[in-house]
Amino acid sequence: MSRVGKKEIQIPAGTEVSVGSGEITVKGKGGTLKKALHPAIKIIVEGSTAKVEPANNSRLARALWGTYAAHLRNMIAGVNSPFQKRLSVEGIGYRAELSGKQIKLSVGFSHPVLVTVPECLTVAIEKNIISISGADKDALGQFAASVRAIKKPEPYKGKGIRYEGEVVRQKAGKKVAGAAA
Repeated sequence: MSRVGKKEIQIPAGTEVSVGSGEITVKGKGGTLKKALHPAIKIIVEGSTAKVEPANNSRLARALWGTYAAHLRNMIAGVNSPFQKRLSVEGIGYRAELSGKQIKLSVGFSHPVLVTVPECLTVAIEKNIISISGADKDALGQFAASVRAIKKPEPYKGKGIRYEGEVVRQKAGKKVAGAAA
């Protein structure tokens, strides 16, 4: 039994959840989100609550039960108030600039790296802090992870792109390690 899946999902006022033709649609003041619905899961919408149930008693249906409940909660939360992630670019000469729908990153390579921002997300850059926001939590997390993967923070000087608040453990360099031996 899924503890997450058993709980009823409250639908706030001004948000509309509809299920049809193998797709979940959530409309709210922040936009519209759509997600494909697996046939092993059924979603029942009654008034201001939604309930996720497995369509059969298979192992796959039980595995997807809590997952789809979490997806539906995230979609409802996203259309009401957008999710946000912040990345910081750290290092001497490292810069991030926004030009149209592309982020231009100068992060120690011989060329600037251009990253196209997906349509469903908005990006703002201020003092090498990249703020990404959007209603779709999946797309937001995937885009933030792909930007971070361009130049992960390295363990000796800490240069690179990291999530705001992320702690990178620093390693001792050669001089310190050699002197201790």
